[in-house]
Amino acid sequence: MKTNVMQEKSFAFAIRMIRLSKYLESHKENMIAGQVLRSGTSIGANIEEAIGGLSKKDFLLKISIAYKEARETHYWLKILQKTDILDETQSHSLISDCDELLRIIGSAQKTTKSRLNAG
Repeated sequence: MKTNVMQEKSFAFAIRMIRLSKYLESHKENMIAGQVLRSGTSIGANIEEAIGGLSKKDFLLKISIAYKEARETHYWLKILQKTDILDETQSHSLISDCDELLRIIGSAQKTTKSRLNAG
């Protein structure tokens, strides 16, 4: 089966978000833990739905939702960084991974939009 980088990276990121959520809960940061867990795991779930989409339009819709969830996750990670809930090393690594997902998903959106407009 062909490797899908977007699928693999979003899955690995979701695992990191689950671990981050557990860490945050252990430090009594339950509200942010829930937010980052929902948005961070939703990225991969929507990518999975996009891959199983019935059409290019369906794919574009789901991949666009994944992009929005990645933007939200990026926001929460920046909050965790700026409030010193996460140290610099932790936050940099997570934000870097999220930025990479945003670039990959954004590229998939752009390619799909151009293919829809061409055909």
